[in-house]
Amino acid sequence: MKVCFETFGCRLNRAEALDQEAEYISDGWKLTSSHSDADLIIVRGCSVTRRAQRDCEQLIAHIRRKYPLKRIMIEGCLATNSSAKIAVRHAPATTNGTTPVPTRTARAYLKVQDGCAGKCTFCIVPKFRGKSSSIGFDAILDKAKRFIDAGYREIVVTGCNLSLYASDGKRLPELIDALACLSPGCRIRLGSLEPSDVAQDVVEAISGRQNICRFLHIPIQSASNRILGAMKRPYTAKEAEELVRSIRRHIPDAGIGCDLMTGFPSESDLDFMATRAMLDRDPFSRVHVFPFSERPGTPAASMAGAVPPEIRRARAKELATIADAKRTAFAKRFIGKTTEIVVEDEDSCSGWTSEYLWCSCPHAHLPRKSLAKVLITAADGHKLTGTPI
Repeated sequence: MKVCFETFGCRLNRAEALDQEAEYISDGWKLTSSHSDADLIIVRGCSVTRRAQRDCEQLIAHIRRKYPLKRIMIEGCLATNSSAKIAVRHAPATTNGTTPVPTRTARAYLKVQDGCAGKCTFCIVPKFRGKSSSIGFDAILDKAKRFIDAGYREIVVTGCNLSLYASDGKRLPELIDALACLSPGCRIRLGSLEPSDVAQDVVEAISGRQNICRFLHIPIQSASNRILGAMKRPYTAKEAEELVRSIRRHIPDAGIGCDLMTGFPSESDLDFMATRAMLDRDPFSRVHVFPFSERPGTPAASMAGAVPPEIRRARAKELATIADAKRTAFAKRFIGKTTEIVVEDEDSCSGWTSEYLWCSCPHAHLPRKSLAKVLITAADGHKLTGTPI
């Protein structure tokens, strides 16, 4: 029996899909990338934006038209209708009482939390993910050990809202510190981190461990307090910027990412300029800019003051131009410095640096998954070239 996986969206979706792949393989299934060759197709969807949902739905419709008798399983953050042909999921396979760990990717993806307690007016995800829940502290450490034993040299910690992790009296700072202590030769990377008191403690934990990646992503969304209030985000623009400054103070060479949304209902020119000014002055190295997308069933979808789509796109383009220039400038800072990569592509000996820049080492030959120290010799845009040392 053969199974094909189609995965959309965030790292959490990717972590869940990889875990499911490992379960099916352990149960005797074979992976295939071909729809025609598959006995079962599992689509793990995403509805965070209209475009993401449309892409998922178009793929599902294409599969149904071309292969009407195929079994399809739809999972993740995607609504299904009564006509969907859903396969029954196989029970997870176990080895000595534990679920198998994925081994196909160059980096391991470790899910530690799911769901969200937030009430953000634009977000559809809680309708799919539910309230926050955390995986047990010891269970996470056990799975991380098995990832390390399987040869992984980077573990990406994922969740729906990592700041909410809490289990067995431990919070996220204690968790990442414990993960970093498992092996000095395996680095730990965090996903998005909401501005909060926990986030400040996470920054301090990262600064004290060399094998926690020097990159943090903050879903700021806007630098207008009026818009943040309308979004029901649990922080002010000042608090978000204080987190950015704390990262720069504790970890000077860290990469800092953020999400910025343009055209939220009633966003004025002044609101937009506040966000633009923040992007100009703060040291962001990787920015995800996207225009507001109405999600049916969310409060923001029916709010007054809708911003015309062309203005949303124009504002997003303006921010993206600034963000690209900042990322290029950040990359150039590393010329002549050393950093580390986990090799993902053996042919080009390339992978992500600790600071989340793509780096290639031409003419070098290192095995996939290996952690290598490199001297950066050049930067082309935001891509680096280096030499292993």
